Amino acid sequence: MARAAARHILVATKEACETLKTRIEAGEDFAAVAKAHSTCPSSRDGGNLGEFGPGQMVKEFDTVVFSGDVGTVLGPVQTQFGYHLIEVTKRTA
Repeated sequence: MARAAARHILVATKEACETLKTRIEAGEDFAAVAKAHSTCPSSRDGGNLGEFGPGQMVKEFDTVVFSGDVGTVLGPVQTQFGYHLIEVTKRTA
């Protein structure tokens, strides 16, 4: 069964998400940005969500994690919780 590990940043607006993505792509550290800006409890750990399988996250999040490129900042991804930037750190088939 497929497994993935990811970290994310959760914010309230698409605009905030896009701004943070630009900062990370310009060289800011993902974990530091997550700690400073993410509203998810995972922010304490730099946005790290650990390892999980398909169907363990909400559909929109799950789709991106199991289809997007590993090591790339993906998003904004809108879910019922807000807007996410997602970085898949590992994925196995």
